[in-house]
Amino acid sequence: MAIAFPSSIAIPTFPSSDPKLPQIGPVRISDRPNGASVNLLSQRRSSVKPVYAEPQRKDSHVPLAASVVASELTEAEEEDFERIAIDLENASPLEIMDRALEKFGNDIAIAFSGAEDVALIEYARLTGRPFRVFSLDTGRLNAETYRFFYAVEKHYGIRIEYMFPDAVEVQALVRSKGLFSFYEDGHQECCRVRKVRPLRRALKGLRAWITGQRKDQSPGTRSEIPVVQVDPVFEGMEGGIGSLVKWNPVANAKGHDIWNFLRTMDVPVNTLHSQGYVSIGCEPCTRAVLPGQHEREGRWWWEDAKAKECGLHKGNIKQEDAAQINGNGVSHANGTATVADIFNTQNVVNLSRTGIENLAKLEDRKEPWLVVLYAPWCPYCQAMEDSYVDLAEKLAGTRVKVGKFRADGEHKEFAKSELELESFPTILFFPKHSSRPIKYPSEKRDVDSLMAFVNALR
Repeated sequence: MAIAFPSSIAIPTFPSSDPKLPQIGPVRISDRPNGASVNLLSQRRSSVKPVYAEPQRKDSHVPLAASVVASELTEAEEEDFERIAIDLENASPLEIMDRALEKFGNDIAIAFSGAEDVALIEYARLTGRPFRVFSLDTGRLNAETYRFFYAVEKHYGIRIEYMFPDAVEVQALVRSKGLFSFYEDGHQECCRVRKVRPLRRALKGLRAWITGQRKDQSPGTRSEIPVVQVDPVFEGMEGGIGSLVKWNPVANAKGHDIWNFLRTMDVPVNTLHSQGYVSIGCEPCTRAVLPGQHEREGRWWWEDAKAKECGLHKGNIKQEDAAQINGNGVSHANGTATVADIFNTQNVVNLSRTGIENLAKLEDRKEPWLVVLYAPWCPYCQAMEDSYVDLAEKLAGTRVKVGKFRADGEHKEFAKSELELESFPTILFFPKHSSRPIKYPSEKRDVDSLMAFVNALR
């Protein structure tokens, strides 16, 4: 099936013959073999070797991005990056890239995701300066993305510095929650293990990093990103917030401009783009978009639009919005009463904080209890409302009490530490003769499944 793309996100077809040579500023690009270094600005001498000039190391699995020895910043090196951002607001991506590489040398690296941010690598090559590239291999990428990584390394004659998630953390996540738990309780936890923590390790060896963020990528979170900023979330080699600088050379570029640039320069592109993929992430969490859809609609498509950040650029989310995004990646009222309550029936007891604490302390209950820990704004809680109410009706008059406890807002930390809350909804069974509740382990929340759980324990 052929997919047509709107002009705003048109995916070009790349001609087999060389494109007409473009002119950038007063300098025309001459014919050159792939990967050859071209200096468009001026010839400079540099003592910093590019990453691909480093000898191959076999005795360490730690990439260069995590092993650079920290050096003290001098007062002369400290900059007002807000002022620099203003000065460069109307600068070209090439000029911004050149400024970043000039200032930070070997202490800066390009974050390459395997999508259209290959443009960053091309801009870096055009400056004629040495540059480094790192990427996060989550273990869940498309096969096409891995082949694209290889093509980029061959085209530019570089070695990408790959960062991998901690194997023990991945093992614990998959064993406890399965391979696809993010479809039920949100992508944040998986992204934290597979992407955010590896990125944090990589950035601890740098003073600055370069991203492919654009203002038009995600109107909800990226519309105000500057071309350079002090990173509000991650730490650099100096340690502490404020020790890392984040450069966004294509912040002001439009998606179609990036694609025109890639077509003109005849660089490798991910073959997924020709299949309708625009923004590309992990295979289970990325799909093609339809004509007229925004490019980020293909990422975490089952979640609220405000949650479409994996955590790598968490600083983009405004504080007031961040307070409304929970671990499941959905907007909520953060404990306020702006959302109508759910599970409202005479057969479901509404437990207060004191009530649930007393219930948890009892070691010899007269009757067993089934209690749902919920948040009324949570779509998964809303989805199970009918089945839980029906279950309460079926258990009415039996020896099993059915209750609910709103565990968001000020009660969330208590519920996490004392009631095993990990995500909403969490369902607990309190047996008659045991103080320890039993957590419902299944993602099936239909009446029959819940009743089978109760019957097995009462």
